Amino acid sequence: MVTLRLNVPTILTFSRIVSIPFFLVLAPNYPVWGALIFGLASLTDFLDGYIARKTGQITKFGIIMDPIADKFLVISALILLVDLGSLSAFVAIVIIVREFLVTGLRVVALSKNIVIPAEMGGKLKTTAQIIAILCLVLKDSLFGINLYAPGVVLIWVSLVLAVFSGFQYTVSFWKAVK
Repeated sequence: MVTLRLNVPTILTFSRIVSIPFFLVLAPNYPVWGALIFGLASLTDFLDGYIARKTGQITKFGIIMDPIADKFLVISALILLVDLGSLSAFVAIVIIVREFLVTGLRVVALSKNIVIPAEMGGKLKTTAQIIAILCLVLKDSLFGINLYAPGVVLIWVSLVLAVFSGFQYTVSFWKAVK
């Protein structure tokens, strides 16, 4: 049974989920505010894990909920960008399918008390994805600087990294559960 312990890392993880409606409401008409909310929420992804490791507050709940909160945030942003016409549905679907696959494998591994650590490919994918989403949300709202083109390039880079790291994670999963 997974026990919920309310600690700083758990609060940060929940804050990421709570930020999603604010991001979705503000980003279409107030892209700078939307990008700020998305950026801060993305920062909590780094902070919750860092604090949990530093203070010994790693919990099974956090191990499960942290990546799910990340996926909720990213998937929400991808769907919003498709709705706004800023992102191809194909790109969004491939990334979303990869996220569900890896999260599903992670949950199955955890049910067998196996923790498969994030690999560099996944970390690079996440970084490219966050920057791409920020650029695609902002477009030209930041001092008239066109961030759309770099956003499109970065989202395609994140797509390639998503497929590659998803494959890596699947291989690691099968090796670990054998």
